Parts: sequence; C-alpha cells; structure tokens
Amino acid sequence: MSTAPRKALPAIDTDRCTGCGWCIAVCPPHVLSLQVQGPHSWGPKRSKLHDEPGCTGCALCAVRCPFDAIRMVRTTGHATTP
Repeated sequence: MSTAPRKALPAIDTDRCTGCGWCIAVCPPHVLSLQVQGPHSWGPKRSKLHDEPGCTGCALCAVRCPFDAIRMVRTTGHATTP
C-alpha cells in the first residue's frame, strides 16, 4: 500500500518554541516529540520532528502552536512507505 504524496513538513523554530507540547498532543501520526536542548539530559525542551517519513503533512501542529513556532515547508518528493 502506498501513501499519498506529502506536500509539506513542519519546520520548528526552536527560538520561538517553549516546549509546551500542544503540537505533540494534536499530531495524529505521533511524529513529534519533546527533546532536551544541549549536551545534558536535563534542561529546556523543544519540539522536534523525530519521524519525517511518518509525517502526513496535515499541518495540525502549525495550526495549534500558540507561539507561531511551526511553519509548514513545501516538499518536492513523495512520502516514503516503510
């Protein structure tokens, strides 16, 4: 079974992201996560797209972000199948 072509991927501005987690909560394929910034295992967390091939490009994360930290960036290829 093939997947539909993906038109865009989320690009997260880590300077604007507060790590609130709203984008993660609304992501249907669960491809976003909070990750600690820096070399330590503690500290500020920011949202990250950890599974690019699994992203559907639905843009719910960008719509839900209250800090305008996520913008959708057009892609040129198609989604890959696992």
